[in-house]
Amino acid sequence: MRWPAIDSGVGVRHGGLVSCENMLRSIVRELKEMRDGTGSTSKRGAESKLRLSRTKSHIAPDVIATTFEFIQQGQWANLPEELLFDIIQRVEESETSWPARAVVVFCASVCKSWRSITKEIVKTPEQCGRITFPISLKQPGPRDSPIQCFIRRSKESSTYLLYSGLVPSENDNNKLLLAAKRIRRATGTDFVISLATDDFSRASNKYVGKLRSNFLGTKFTIYDSQPPRDAAIQPNCQSNRRFHSKQVSPRVPACSYLVSTVSYELNVLCTRGPRRMHCVMNSIPISAIQEGGNAPTPTSFPQIFDEPFSPSPAATEKVPVPDLNSANLSEPPISSHGSTEQLALKNKAPRWHEQLQCWCLNFKGRVSVASVKNFQLVAAVDPSHNISAEEQDKVILQFGKIGKDIFTMDYRYPLSTFQAFAICLSSFDTKPACE
Repeated sequence: MRWPAIDSGVGVRHGGLVSCENMLRSIVRELKEMRDGTGSTSKRGAESKLRLSRTKSHIAPDVIATTFEFIQQGQWANLPEELLFDIIQRVEESETSWPARAVVVFCASVCKSWRSITKEIVKTPEQCGRITFPISLKQPGPRDSPIQCFIRRSKESSTYLLYSGLVPSENDNNKLLLAAKRIRRATGTDFVISLATDDFSRASNKYVGKLRSNFLGTKFTIYDSQPPRDAAIQPNCQSNRRFHSKQVSPRVPACSYLVSTVSYELNVLCTRGPRRMHCVMNSIPISAIQEGGNAPTPTSFPQIFDEPFSPSPAATEKVPVPDLNSANLSEPPISSHGSTEQLALKNKAPRWHEQLQCWCLNFKGRVSVASVKNFQLVAAVDPSHNISAEEQDKVILQFGKIGKDIFTMDYRYPLSTFQAFAICLSSFDTKPACE
């Protein structure tokens, strides 16, 4: 991409900062042209096209700026820091939704100085309520209002695509966040989650995690490709030798970290009614939803950087997987790590509607089709946790059907996009023992 020359009337003159409106408009125009594929060509043209195609199809890994050589310092890196900060901040504030927000990602791809300032300006989803970089998918959502997404299911290819937005747009330009593929095994089902729609290999740096079920489809385990920061979770590492030597990068460890378990209660009497589910968030302490509490927030993908990956001491501790049987679905889990107790979620009990003759929940207009898959999750707490009634009633995750193979997914703090998506995927698996 060829960046426009700095006008003589823009920049620093006589030691003072002059108006940067023309420069801002020029940069945004060039970035939008790059996003639309109409930008000028240069020696970086091939790299720009590659980044553009990846951005339209999926959120590329966080190593874009270190993978290619386009981060070399140039004339744009010589801008005064105050001016550069102001330019990027205006771009970030003006482009609040996808696909326009791709311009913010392009700002981080100009050079090292731009990337550093862009990462300083762009806040986490918890702080700003927006998803920008790939690592945002592993960070907790906003506390006040949920992030609204939708899932498109393809029964033919056994894939599930998560998009950002209220509903599918007419021109089909919604931002793809995550993709999952269902793989049936003899003893259960795996849902492999990736950043791309065409790469579900665990040897790829696009691999995000997986969801694994038992034979009956009543218990699910969510594994992350990396440990959340400051969280004590159990790694399940496997040697890279199972893959061909040319397929595996030495920077990508074949490790899975248990971050959550989902359990559905057995319907022994085959009575009619909604499913009962219970989630134990092994990577999120109950203190995260208490006043002043915080959930683990990773800041990068450690396994795809140049330095060797080494799990933190906390991540290598042995953590027993809780026994989530139907007898203890309503009991909050007790962690074996001293006083640290894990957050538990339960489905919000629906009410029976006499006129409609069905179980109903208030989805605030986000769900329009009755389905056994529809659910809302709230925190499962007891009085000793000192959680306010308002916090207990707050819906952390809701999922429901709005059309043929189209489902909505709304989540908020302390769940991340990845965690919420994995929990929703468990609802798609067949559960003959629960219905």
